[in-house]
Amino acid sequence: MGLFDFFKKDKESKEQQQALDEGLQKTKTSFFDQLSKAVVGKSTVDEAVLDDLETLLVHADVGIDTTVKVIDRIEKRVARDKYVSTSELDRILREEIADLLDRNSGATGSRAILDRPDNTGQPFVIMVVGVNGVGKTTTIGKLAHRFHSAGKKVVLGAADTFRAAAVDQLIIWGERVGVPVISHGMNTDPASVAYDAVKKGVDMQADVVIIDTAGRLHNKVNLMNELSKIKRVMQKVIPDAPHEVLLVLDGSTGQNAFLQAKEFTKATEVSALAITKLDGTAKGGVVIGISDQLQVPVRYIGVGEKMTDLQLFDRHTFVNSLFKK
Repeated sequence: MGLFDFFKKDKESKEQQQALDEGLQKTKTSFFDQLSKAVVGKSTVDEAVLDDLETLLVHADVGIDTTVKVIDRIEKRVARDKYVSTSELDRILREEIADLLDRNSGATGSRAILDRPDNTGQPFVIMVVGVNGVGKTTTIGKLAHRFHSAGKKVVLGAADTFRAAAVDQLIIWGERVGVPVISHGMNTDPASVAYDAVKKGVDMQADVVIIDTAGRLHNKVNLMNELSKIKRVMQKVIPDAPHEVLLVLDGSTGQNAFLQAKEFTKATEVSALAITKLDGTAKGGVVIGISDQLQVPVRYIGVGEKMTDLQLFDRHTFVNSLFKK
């Protein structure tokens, strides 16, 4: 890496950190303002403080089960250490949340594409799922930009053929990023689109193929059958495809995102999560709850509108930003 590349990477890192800090600002303001009020005038972490903390975590959409787990961990630390001051609460909370996220972390899956040698002979296939309106197609476009900017060959497949807007939107993203989009138009067979996209990826020795899919949850049986068919057809070209099933969730919907996640995990084998729109909500705690309860790693988080605002999720960076005053 040359000196210019080093400074460029350092600048990008700082810009991403700033975007993350700003993106989590509503969550931080809401949570820590209330936490400060809860501990004012108190010197130790007692039962009343823990009750207030429990309420705040639930309001931040961490989720009931995960909140209970966090409070139980803090109670054990208080009992063990005998005396824990309220000034130490931030640090303890930070450590416990980071530990929870650590259980579902790792740079495997699509994150590893950035470190993988080019032209390995077989593209990495990502099937993207999620209900309409969560930012699924936009997330695919931003992912394509991330991989393309890193010098990777990318192919997109417009297999959400039930919505003309989804097909058109993906084509626009392909033109914007500069990557090919395989599309058969609206009301065509999604599996056929996926097959042709994967085949195109193999033929052009692409590094990654990203397949958009329909996001209808009103009939889980049809959704399950459709996603299963797409998988089977892709496997005619690459036997172990898809290598990752990425579920996109709208973080601003809080616990509704968690309910959607549970439904999709019933319909298909979700292996990774992308949580979008965290910049427009005070419910950033949903990242913690969903990761903990589903035992599925969060790969990406969306913290803004720019193409670079879909960030690789790093638990340390996320927690540090969340607790930054």
